[in-house]
Amino acid sequence: MVTAAELIQKRGRHTETALTEAEITEHLAAVDGWALQDGKVVKTFAFKNYYQTLAFVNAIAYVIHADDHHPELIITYNRCVAKFDTHSVNGGRGGISENDFISAAKLDAIYRQAAQ
Repeated sequence: MVTAAELIQKRGRHTETALTEAEITEHLAAVDGWALQDGKVVKTFAFKNYYQTLAFVNAIAYVIHADDHHPELIITYNRCVAKFDTHSVNGGRGGISENDFISAAKLDAIYRQAAQ
């Protein structure tokens, strides 16, 4: 069984291999609060105000860039919704790969650190 700690230690890499439904279910169990919605791995992060929301977005920017795995972000006054999928899997039709969960675990770690 995969854990969030194991995912955080990994680096995103180019892949054309999608996870199976069973693998997606296993990986979702490792990342708290993330869900599969419309073919993407999604989570909403809540904040006290716009400044904290933008500080989180700026903090995740390095990780997103370093792993070359960019989510769809929806930013509002006190929320940031992150949506991951991998465009290169399934013959370029997109889907879910381990990269989505690596990034999800890293965003969670940044959020936990910011909440302290």
